[in-house]
Amino acid sequence: MHIHILGICGTFMGSLAVLARELGHTVTGSDQGVYPPMSTQLEAQGISLMEGYDPTHLDPVPDLVLIGNAMSRGNPEVEAVLNRNIDYMSGPEWLAREVLRKRWVLAVAGTHGKTTTTSMLLWILDQAGFDPGYLVGGVPKDFPVSARLGSSDFFVIEADEYDSAFFDKRSKFIHYRPRTLILNNLEFDHADIFDNVEAIERQFHHLVRTVPSQGLLVRPARDEHLDRALAMGSWSGVQSTAIGGESDNADWRAELLKDDGSEFMVIHHEQPVAKVRWAQTGMHNVRNALAAIAAARHVGVTPDHAIAALNRFSGVKRRMELLADIDGVRVYDDFAHHPTAIATTLEGLRNQVGDEPILALIEPRSNTMQQGVHQQALLPSADAANRVLWANLNQLEWLDSLVAAHQQSSGDHETHQVEGSVEALISRTLEELTQPCHIVVMSNGGFGGIHQKLVAALKQRLGH
Repeated sequence: MHIHILGICGTFMGSLAVLARELGHTVTGSDQGVYPPMSTQLEAQGISLMEGYDPTHLDPVPDLVLIGNAMSRGNPEVEAVLNRNIDYMSGPEWLAREVLRKRWVLAVAGTHGKTTTTSMLLWILDQAGFDPGYLVGGVPKDFPVSARLGSSDFFVIEADEYDSAFFDKRSKFIHYRPRTLILNNLEFDHADIFDNVEAIERQFHHLVRTVPSQGLLVRPARDEHLDRALAMGSWSGVQSTAIGGESDNADWRAELLKDDGSEFMVIHHEQPVAKVRWAQTGMHNVRNALAAIAAARHVGVTPDHAIAALNRFSGVKRRMELLADIDGVRVYDDFAHHPTAIATTLEGLRNQVGDEPILALIEPRSNTMQQGVHQQALLPSADAANRVLWANLNQLEWLDSLVAAHQQSSGDHETHQVEGSVEALISRTLEELTQPCHIVVMSNGGFGGIHQKLVAALKQRLGH
């Protein structure tokens, strides 16, 4: 079968392309921006990529077109698919029909931490010899590609609440029918498709409805929005996680042995299991680990084996990924796209580095961020940093006003500043450079290629 994919360089649709190719299909695809790392991964799989959206990309006529959720009516290829009556469906529907059907699906949902938790769970099952299939919305360092079929009945998937397609406004995860479901957390996000947090809670409830009574839900002990989603109805077993004394009734707890989260004891039903000593930091990763351990146990991996695997876990690209260490100036790349993610990431780094200076370069890039939905929480989310340079690459008036109002009310013109270009951000960074220091570049996009440019500028300044 010839399958053509619209939006093929997105992490989800690109991963579907890898799975379709592994199933033996001929796969082609179109995207507005054909760029690495997804383009490189796809070309290595023998998948033909086409730049832009043009009806001629549908010649010869494919047997099926998978339409990504970034596509909308008016797109030339979408219109051609409809006018020529070519068979089409959403990516999540195809995945459910052709890959997930009859398999034991382990899904990871939540506003934050999906990619990392999915990668942890996948690594645990892989190290236990399960050879699971998987689809991750990022690039796990321990695996060569973002998706594979695997040889077992188990499939690990990052379960996104974003919509499925322009013709299917249900969340993607509604299609997956998991037997083991991790609910990491729930906050308001995706303001372009959800009117309020209650709408997201409703979608999570719909997901919970699909988990069988013999299935398992893993969730944090304290999350009011998850409480409300589950209060609408829950028919499966539930296990909870917590850190320290957050909850007296949690099934799984972590007792911190180091404040940065790099070492902790796992407690199951008040019985110590084993210590996690790993390269990850931050309370968010401790929570992710507990959820992955609990989910893995549901399919038969003992907690001590899961913990041993996590001690060897390499992490995920763009999740506090160390890009360079130049004479004590360390540059990190992080995907943070929400105030909660910014706060937990920077707090984790602060606990790790003590009093050493932290400079955060942050681009508010997601649809929700650009609409200013979280603006009141934005500046406080970076409190763990000594200095913050906000990247206003899209001329957001509210961002300029927000920082100006803070400077005026506090008299502090140094901690938070706004720059309108990548070049100005790099120039300001070089002006204020100290050694040692930690520079965290935070964006869910390419950030104008700042990562490589900044590292190059630092090397030149420091004589490398």
